[in-house]
Amino acid sequence: MYIIKVKGKAKIPDYIQLRDENFVLIAYFRADRPLKNLDRYGLDGKEDALAALIESLSFGKLQKLEL
Repeated sequence: MYIIKVKGKAKIPDYIQLRDENFVLIAYFRADRPLKNLDRYGLDGKEDALAALIESLSFGKLQKLEL
């Protein structure tokens, strides 16, 4: 799975995209909102680690998600 942080403009907030091994979009959520329903993506119980990773991500850089 891959993660990318997308920079918002003006009134559009920053977003996070989760993509599978074929780079197909599987999740799209706001970066400033609490993480919900992560069990759908096999990430349940990793909310704190994912929140820290999102905070440290650079905008526009695709990164392999390894938690």
